[in-house]
Amino acid sequence: MVLPKLPAVLGKEASGIIEEVGSDVNKLKVGDRVVCCLPWNGGYAEYVTCDEKDVFILPEKLTFPQGAALYVAYFTAYRALVTMGKIKKGESLLVHGASGAVGIAAVQIAKAKGLMVVGTAGSDEGRQIVKSVGADFVVNHKDRKSCLELYSSKSSGFDIILETCAHINLEKDLLLLNQKGRIAVVGSRGPIEINPRSLIYTEGNIFGVKLIGITEDDFKESVEAITKGIEEGWVNPIVAKEYKMQYASRAHEELINNTGARGKIVFVM
Repeated sequence: MVLPKLPAVLGKEASGIIEEVGSDVNKLKVGDRVVCCLPWNGGYAEYVTCDEKDVFILPEKLTFPQGAALYVAYFTAYRALVTMGKIKKGESLLVHGASGAVGIAAVQIAKAKGLMVVGTAGSDEGRQIVKSVGADFVVNHKDRKSCLELYSSKSSGFDIILETCAHINLEKDLLLLNQKGRIAVVGSRGPIEINPRSLIYTEGNIFGVKLIGITEDDFKESVEAITKGIEEGWVNPIVAKEYKMQYASRAHEELINNTGARGKIVFVM
């Protein structure tokens, strides 16, 4: 695990208006609405500085809170599904935790690419959100019967699974893969024991996804795809709650004790 050096100002992403530009900046100007990607954090500050290559224009169609919900969620989902997962039209996708920020992004990206999508969520509100962003089917992952029906379905396996809770689901995910299926692990809070024989049966593939591994070319491709999605209307970040910065500790507690994701939590000035 890579942890920031202390003391640290947290915050991986921010959106706002450019106040100043350096002498070497060519593509951006004062007054531009932008999203800023911060490799070494700092987004909780009132002002942030970043390299031009890590900034992209925020279209007028989205608010600043929505802009602050773009980078981590949509770039992670795009990297998992498109850059590394190589999804194709007509494939099937299972998204665990589809009502969270990354899950919502994954559903929207996959539907834009022509996939059939099943999403899981643990609350009524969460499942409504997953359905509203385009999932074909929604499953309650807290309902043992619904999950058993999903995991026992041998005739409708998935070509790709986006796994946000690998410490809970990975062993069962292996039983849901189609031949040559793959599992993109974007989140895990601990270890899990799996049976590798399931991978032998499907010749499946498990791979991890880290946003810090994105290359400059990958970043440019993601920006183009996501910006196009905003203009076309299928990229639509869901902001669950907005907090003033003085309530940051309360927002952190909500994240840790989350009982049902429903989008992104953001800070507003």
